[in-house]
Amino acid sequence: MNSRAKFPNVGVMKKVLPYLVLGLSLGIASPAAAECYADYKAKKDNPLRLHYGVVKLPDNACSSRRDAADAVSSRIGGDGWILLNVLSVFDQSGLPERKESAGQYYLRY
Repeated sequence: MNSRAKFPNVGVMKKVLPYLVLGLSLGIASPAAAECYADYKAKKDNPLRLHYGVVKLPDNACSSRRDAADAVSSRIGGDGWILLNVLSVFDQSGLPERKESAGQYYLRY
């Protein structure tokens, strides 16, 4: 029996399938490549100063608050700030609502 007679589009599918697989794999990878941010609280001692800030995270720090804390701590530590906690990790859609509260520490680090 001739399979081409039964399934005339088999040849087309063999040509399209690799591109379809590639497209799906890129689609799955793209959310991980999306920008992510964290909001945090930090302090300095003598005299005591506190601040709330928002920072853009590297891709490898987007998976959890713990990973974000390591990234934020190393960035703000250069200016003598001590990280108190990372409140949340979020995408671009969370930026506008935090901008006013973060003030001068909005995407500073």
